[in-house]
Amino acid sequence: MKRKKIEKKLKKELDRERYTHTLGVMYTAASLAMVYGADLGQAMYAGLLHDCAKCIPNDKKLELCEEYGIPIRESERNCPFLLHAKLGAYLAKHLYKVDDQMILHAIQTHTTGEPHMNVLDKIIYISDYIEPNRKTAPNLSEIRKLAFENLDMAMLKILGDTLAFLKEKGGEIDPLTIQTYQHFQDKINITKE
Repeated sequence: MKRKKIEKKLKKELDRERYTHTLGVMYTAASLAMVYGADLGQAMYAGLLHDCAKCIPNDKKLELCEEYGIPIRESERNCPFLLHAKLGAYLAKHLYKVDDQMILHAIQTHTTGEPHMNVLDKIIYISDYIEPNRKTAPNLSEIRKLAFENLDMAMLKILGDTLAFLKEKGGEIDPLTIQTYQHFQDKINITKE
């Protein structure tokens, strides 16, 4: 499906704020792709579709994941909003006709992250956090600058701030986010040695 056609469809599916955020992620991902030599088209499609399942009610997300055979971890069952990444990758493939595995993987990992993320995965994860319409995330100006200097350092900072925020508010923490944080911490420590 052509990008403009997907944009029109998403404009109907997402609320206005989420659609504005989606376009912000798409253009931020394109900018980071140019900096890091990633494929511009992949970055734009992954950015555009990363939240395609976000506005589906949480109980419906659970129901659809079960219907489509998408595995659900205990943390996702407890916090079904996390499922929008996995469900989004499924919808990107089956509803929006995206068959590029790198795009689908970037959509799937943009919420919790995962160890050993590729460049496109990191670009989408970071773009979701730093896009221009985002206003309230901690250390945002520092992370925006860092994102254009070092993807791994930006990942570590975002993951650390996310974990601190979840601990402070008493929210459930997905074990995959902890593993991802530990992976980037180890990777950066090895690089420093």
